[in-house]
Amino acid sequence: MRPDEAKFDRRTLLQLTGASLATLGAASLSPIGKAQSMPNHTDNFYRSDRVTVRKVTFKTQYQTTVAGNLFLPKDLDRSAKIAAIVVGHPMGAVKEQSANLYATKMAEQGFAAMAIDLPFWGESEGLPRNAVSSDAYAEAFSAAVDFLGTRPFVDRERIGAIGVCGSGSFVISAAKIDPRMKAIATVSMYDMGAASRDALNHSLSVARRKAIIAVAAQQRYIEFEGGKTEYTGGTTHQLTTDTDPIQREFYDFYRTPRGEFTPIGGSRETTTHPTLTSVVKFMNFYPFNDIETISPRPMLFISGDQAHSREFSQEAYRRAAEPKELIWVPGAGHVDLYDRVDLIPFAKLTDFFRRHLAA
Repeated sequence: MRPDEAKFDRRTLLQLTGASLATLGAASLSPIGKAQSMPNHTDNFYRSDRVTVRKVTFKTQYQTTVAGNLFLPKDLDRSAKIAAIVVGHPMGAVKEQSANLYATKMAEQGFAAMAIDLPFWGESEGLPRNAVSSDAYAEAFSAAVDFLGTRPFVDRERIGAIGVCGSGSFVISAAKIDPRMKAIATVSMYDMGAASRDALNHSLSVARRKAIIAVAAQQRYIEFEGGKTEYTGGTTHQLTTDTDPIQREFYDFYRTPRGEFTPIGGSRETTTHPTLTSVVKFMNFYPFNDIETISPRPMLFISGDQAHSREFSQEAYRRAAEPKELIWVPGAGHVDLYDRVDLIPFAKLTDFFRRHLAA
């Protein structure tokens, strides 16, 4: 038996599945990607006295409900029509983690900005909780455009989108078939399809991938017959001497007061963790295929030059057609761009959307 054909025990496969796949390449990363998170100037729960916020809900094309927080400039002239931006949160997170911060900052600059919870997460509808469906996630962005484009104070021809981490790949998927998104920006993007199929640095073998799929398929029988839902991946709940640098980076955000948030009705034990039976669906997700068809709508890719995820922004930029920009943030790791207000290039985002969503 060849080494890549070896059988893997269920516990090992569960550890490899889902978001944890991305850490498989951690040991082989070059110095790029090993940057430790720097908590100075983090402000995930930022609030602004220049912005108003209200909770909103709206329906998707499938008649499921998506929840959002709508941020508006306090001095908004409701007789005028302004540009709007949809903001998607990191994979495994909720809108209160990173997305609200970005939406607040963009509202301060005069945009109507809405942070949304992806379906099955946070306050959005969907069972089982924490399920993975890249199609449903992309649809949520289009449904958000439906909502914003029907507000009397929004110019429906001037709507853009920001996707942070996994939402970067979801918004690209949405924009390919929804030309109403006139300008698209991604920050610390993860291609959730490639991360699930191959892991970082293509460190996941096809044999392991098939073994993971097999375990998830068998779990379907258990849950179909009423058994307990199995969660996997996500962020570890406890650091050990063996915890890899990438998990430590996520832990510093998701498991500390810096960014930890448990939505109403949820539990700390399941936050960030997708369901095992659904997470393998990412292996059928290819957001960068046909990315060039988004042109001539502009795309902006932002990544830390020390981010373990930088390969995904590089690949998207390589495959996208003009107009496109790739911005490297010096000294920034992946999670730094979730909430480090001293590193996130809000001025660049503002300039990008002002230029491309101009009246």
